[in-house]
Amino acid sequence: MLPVMEQALELLQAGKPARIMLAGIAAEDLRMLQGLNLLTSKPVLYVCNVAERDAVAGNDHTRAVEAMAAGQGARSVVISAAIEAEVAQLPDEEEHEFLEAMGLHEPGLDRLIRSGYELLELITYFTAGPKETRAWTITKGTKAPQAAGVIHTDFEKGFIRAETIGFADYIASNGETGAKEAGKMRLEGKDYVVDDGDVMHFRFAT
Repeated sequence: MLPVMEQALELLQAGKPARIMLAGIAAEDLRMLQGLNLLTSKPVLYVCNVAERDAVAGNDHTRAVEAMAAGQGARSVVISAAIEAEVAQLPDEEEHEFLEAMGLHEPGLDRLIRSGYELLELITYFTAGPKETRAWTITKGTKAPQAAGVIHTDFEKGFIRAETIGFADYIASNGETGAKEAGKMRLEGKDYVVDDGDVMHFRFAT
């Protein structure tokens, strides 16, 4: 514990954030660092708001922020609030055409959310049925029973198996029925690590 505290103190006294230690740190030392609850050990995402003309490539200021973030073990993302405001007013069918005209392939909000998920090591899996489709957020590396427990603790306790379809297969097959007919549905057990975008149906004992 003491070596971790001394290393963190040395960084803080030098005016540097403790998150720099996270690169290549051993699992045991990581738990100790997290136990200190240091504010500068928390993940940080810098969001650079730029003019429309700089939304694609950024500018000297955003590149300086990117370099600073990299040196601190943080991340950065560039968005244009002006473009986002316009996108929010457009019908869905016009959004893609507008973004392409601006040289962009997706809204800045999408990139912001994805960067945040990556920084926090989060992923999403889906449950889909005839009435609704829902997204569930879990930590990367979560196994199927624990993922089921996010929906309800009974699902985790009585977990039997997970009927699983990869996101790409689900889309390519036009849904669950097509994926099953194409042989793309898998039965996964308790040791299965959920993948980002999985479409899952849990079987559990009551």
